[in-house]
Amino acid sequence: MKKVLVILAVVMMTTLQAQEIKQVAQISVNGVGEVKVVPDQATISATVETKGVNAKEVKKINDTQVEAVLKMIKKMNLAPTDYKTQRVALNPQYDYEKKKTSYNATQTLEIIVRDLSKYDELMDGLVSQGINKINNVEFQSSSLSKYESEARKLAMKDAKMKAEDYVSVLGQKVGRALTISDNSQNYRPQPVVYARMMKTEMSDMATPRETVAAGEIKITANVSVSFLLE
Repeated sequence: MKKVLVILAVVMMTTLQAQEIKQVAQISVNGVGEVKVVPDQATISATVETKGVNAKEVKKINDTQVEAVLKMIKKMNLAPTDYKTQRVALNPQYDYEKKKTSYNATQTLEIIVRDLSKYDELMDGLVSQGINKINNVEFQSSSLSKYESEARKLAMKDAKMKAEDYVSVLGQKVGRALTISDNSQNYRPQPVVYARMMKTEMSDMATPRETVAAGEIKITANVSVSFLLE
């Protein structure tokens, strides 16, 4: 009997504690922080694509074009760590109507341009030496971690300010944070104004041109915070 009474007492205490926890005055809000930055570098993904009926010949031509592209990149004094082969492929293409097989060879390079003033010169060189497909141009900041930290701090300040606005009419104060959740999406920021694709015609290569508007990138942080009310 005593054992039963002890169990009941423990259950009642646990229930009371749970009720007390539920009755704690608190407020939950979301906070957003945003930092706008002018990008200072770009990552280019570009491909040399070659087609033909002989697999060996197609691969040979593709390799020759890629070699010329790499030589051009080296002449621009890019750091060896700033460019690499991303993907190499040789695929058969079967034409069911003609009942013939052709081959498609591709090599994709990833190049980091840390000085955007070299962007146009590099693009012209890539196309003139054999690149025939620009897959993507992504503008970035070399100080991304720094700006992400700033965005997180701004998000927390925004959350606290919202909480203070809500409770200001109640005669209460915002106390310590009970829970903090980071809801920021894990993605790379994109430029507000994206790159305009360069012309493939090389007739005006001698004339300096600007073919990209880098704009700015937005780095955002989103948090959910629960504050204790005093």
